[in-house]
Amino acid sequence: MAVVRYRGQVRTAALCSRHSLLPWKTIWNNTTIGLQLNGQLNEKTAARTRELLKLVGLAGFEDYWPAQLSGGMRQRVNLARALAIDPDVLLMDEPFSALDAQTREIMQTELLRIWELGRKTVLFITHQIDEAIFLADRVVVLGRRPGWVKEVIPVDLPRPRQLGFKRRPEFVGMVDRIWSLIESDVRDSVREESEIAAS
Repeated sequence: MAVVRYRGQVRTAALCSRHSLLPWKTIWNNTTIGLQLNGQLNEKTAARTRELLKLVGLAGFEDYWPAQLSGGMRQRVNLARALAIDPDVLLMDEPFSALDAQTREIMQTELLRIWELGRKTVLFITHQIDEAIFLADRVVVLGRRPGWVKEVIPVDLPRPRQLGFKRRPEFVGMVDRIWSLIESDVRDSVREESEIAAS
């Protein structure tokens, strides 16, 4: 979901795992809804939004309906919608979790490509360790209940990054390091869920 929020002077846009497009609106109207609600849809912002749709590979789909698009395409509409308001910070809460594995990887590379062009600050929440490392400059590893910061790990890996990068030894080493930080929490969580289900 893309939401416009004003906190002081900082504009943020948020995306989550459900695309939350309005089914009765075209892709164009879904993409420009934040601009419409803020009274900012004009010739200049419309031209910028068309460029964003081109950037996410959806030029020519403006008159389509959400039901006519694949899951990956709907998430790209969601990304264009969030970027259309030109946020200072982009909050992404498991935005690719509902996608199949292949589409998810393509969306990761698409996000990196788009990020390279605009260099927005992105806070990306994920349970997928390789996704966190692939996208991030820093990975914040959280402990469970109550949430707390276990460790902040800098990702000193060169950009731009391609999917093949995930097979490099230094990348695999970072995945192993983060897994070692969360393994006991994950096992405790699975055990507790099993006990609850059995009772």
